[in-house]
Amino acid sequence: MNGSTESGGAGDALERRMALLGIREEDLRETFVRSGGHGGQNVNKVSTCVQLVHLPTGIQVRCQEERLQGRNRRRARELLVERLEARREAARATERARIEKLRRARRGRSRGAKERILADKARQSARKGLRRRPGTE
Repeated sequence: MNGSTESGGAGDALERRMALLGIREEDLRETFVRSGGHGGQNVNKVSTCVQLVHLPTGIQVRCQEERLQGRNRRRARELLVERLEARREAARATERARIEKLRRARRGRSRGAKERILADKARQSARKGLRRRPGTE
């Protein structure tokens, strides 16, 4: 966000986060509309509400927390970064869950589980053997 009025430290951190996520200013469509709610004459006259759309993903963010447009622009970018980070983390968690499920499926049964299965089969076989007619063997 070039030409901002904020001090360097906080702006640099936001720019770094945006760069890490691959968000470029060219990928953002920014529009300004009039805010609603408290704020008096300033809200009624000035378009301080910022609406950001990240074109590659279609994520839309709207910010009207502050009375100043510059602060809302910065806050809208922060909200966009947070949403994209959350989306990326959710995708990672889904992939980790998928891999863990595959790993569990490929893992063989424990010795105790195998023994229990065989014992159940033997029990079931004995019960079925009792159903046979006498003298058919």
